[in-house]
Amino acid sequence: MIIEIIMDVVLPIFVLIGLGALMHRAFQLNLYTLAKINFYYITPAVVFLSMYESSMSPALLGSVTLFYVLYVVLLYGVSSIVSWKRKFKPGMKAAFTNSLILDNSGNYGLPINQLAFKGDPLATSIQALVMTFQSLVTFTYGVISVQRAKSDGTLKAALIGFLKMPVPYALVLGLIFHVFRWPLPEFAAKPLGYIADSMVSIALLTLGAQIIQYLLRLDRLDVYISVFLRLLIGPAIGFLLIYALGLKGIPAQALLIASGMPTGVNSTILAEEYDNEPDFASQTVLISTVLNIITITALISLSKFVG
Repeated sequence: MIIEIIMDVVLPIFVLIGLGALMHRAFQLNLYTLAKINFYYITPAVVFLSMYESSMSPALLGSVTLFYVLYVVLLYGVSSIVSWKRKFKPGMKAAFTNSLILDNSGNYGLPINQLAFKGDPLATSIQALVMTFQSLVTFTYGVISVQRAKSDGTLKAALIGFLKMPVPYALVLGLIFHVFRWPLPEFAAKPLGYIADSMVSIALLTLGAQIIQYLLRLDRLDVYISVFLRLLIGPAIGFLLIYALGLKGIPAQALLIASGMPTGVNSTILAEEYDNEPDFASQTVLISTVLNIITITALISLSKFVG
């Protein structure tokens, strides 16, 4: 089973990430443009279609929402305890917390989900929902925490940033079309399908191009603490919540895998934007992504026995 998961899911993912890294090294790809293509073009199409085609019931939607809220709150609690023990200054505390609660559920999590579940609509819709929640956390708590560590960040500025994102609107529209069973006209359905089909290759190429910018360093204990909590304690919390909420089958499997994503590139973008521990942030992204080869293989194997 493990060899099959490595060959069918993990290896294809990291081949594409590696190709992205090589492309960036050879041609110096425009990362700003790639990020915009992913964020404003591909991801909204995937989210809309996953909601539109979803078989998620209102009860399951509530369960996934509750799971995610509890998951983030518990990770925040773990981060606060570690930050207190390590006597982090405000800036480092913000960067450390972001490294735990801002994971890569988009351009890494969605491809992993699609390959692991072979494009199952329910699994995809759950991952898309998690990614949308992640965007909400990024552009509210993530932004505010760094702003307040460096200056006087406001909730208004963070909410304006969130409202500019297309993903929440795509999710709501997809749900509306799904609930009212409105047929999608062919001239819209086909382009959306073509866009969504490009998601795996383009998202992972972008991720590879992003992480190759960072030089690997192995001399920061705080980075290893963060990676340990992100890749091992995060899934452990996810497993306990799945059990506590009585989730079964594909929802349980999808959420367990989603809880084991590496640190998201957004944590580095925020760190660089506000000059708040950019070295720490970049190292957690790079090392957690590399080590995720091992942990995501184990999680996908374990998920077969959940529920």
